[in-house]
Amino acid sequence: MNNIFENNDKKMDFESIRPFRDDEVPAAIKQLCAVPYFKRVLEFLFPTIPAEDVIGKLQTITTIDDFQKAFILPFLDNLIKKTTQGVTASGLENVDPKKSYLFMTNHRDIILDSALMNVKLSEHGVETTEIGIGDNLLIYEWITDLVKLNKSFVVKRNLPVRQMMEASATLSAFIRQSISEGRNIWISQREGRTKDGDDQTQSSVLKMLNLSSQEDVVKGFEDLHILPVSISYELDPTDYLKAFQFQLKRDNPDYKKSPEDDLIHMNTGLQGRKGRIHFSFGKEITASDMQKLVGLNKNAFINGMCELVDHQVHKNYHLWSGNYVAYDWLNKTNIKADEGKYTPYEQTTFMEYVNEHISRLGDAADRDFVLTQILQMYATPVVNKEKAETI
Repeated sequence: MNNIFENNDKKMDFESIRPFRDDEVPAAIKQLCAVPYFKRVLEFLFPTIPAEDVIGKLQTITTIDDFQKAFILPFLDNLIKKTTQGVTASGLENVDPKKSYLFMTNHRDIILDSALMNVKLSEHGVETTEIGIGDNLLIYEWITDLVKLNKSFVVKRNLPVRQMMEASATLSAFIRQSISEGRNIWISQREGRTKDGDDQTQSSVLKMLNLSSQEDVVKGFEDLHILPVSISYELDPTDYLKAFQFQLKRDNPDYKKSPEDDLIHMNTGLQGRKGRIHFSFGKEITASDMQKLVGLNKNAFINGMCELVDHQVHKNYHLWSGNYVAYDWLNKTNIKADEGKYTPYEQTTFMEYVNEHISRLGDAADRDFVLTQILQMYATPVVNKEKAETI
């Protein structure tokens, strides 16, 4: 088994990407608490508790599990109460607590997609996942320490071609080894968040996962126990920011989001109202599911795997009234209203929400353009789900 994780007889080195181990926790917490800015972070995360009290409690923690239970889960519980109308889940009967999975989800929020999924898994008695996080978000050393304490591993991006291939091979081997050793993994179906509502798996993600397999392609993917999960936010706090990025890109094709923009998106995603949130756990993709792909060339097989993931993500996506309002508004129809998918009150409430978000951009916004982008964001899952249900 070990040779799966070796490259030219040299064992893969995961040191630069792996999460912290239990024996590293006290030193990591000590280093984190020594950062002056971290006190401000604690005041934001736990506004009703003195930062010194939180630091005192943190310094008694000696394991990753205790860190999540004493620090991460209480913060998320408070965030759910303050910024959502509830987080629900379906399909958890498909998750065997005795197995390890690669949970592959659509991606809408930088922090909360994996964090809130872990809350639902924990409630179900399933071990929380190790979380893939892009190194573009790790702009300060203390952020790296914090996320590695929360079982995050680093996904390296924007490297020269040769280095990217090496980094992808290392990442693939790390994920495969984690699964084989009984640890759960979370990754998104694409690099970066979906900004237009069209949740499509990138073939590059599955190609990366396949790099570490020395088995035939079916067995290689079967060993990863890929289980698609659909994440449905009733309201996306960052919708207007995502839409405005499309405007900036339209006006300047060379526009790129800065690290500071990422921090704004993270903060807005955490603090903004989200309505209801639902996680739909699909079913593990098995060798039987892949049989129809046998005989295809490698690229065609990978594309077929993308379709298997997408079909579950789209079909299991939980649609809210706002999705249907956006669909009708965008298409200038009353089809969904006539089907009873939303009431006049829900239509008014949703459009007031959208207009309020656009107003936050001030005079910088091309209002009609941004409105169209936001409505597209909410309407596209309707189209994808209806298509998936016909297959």
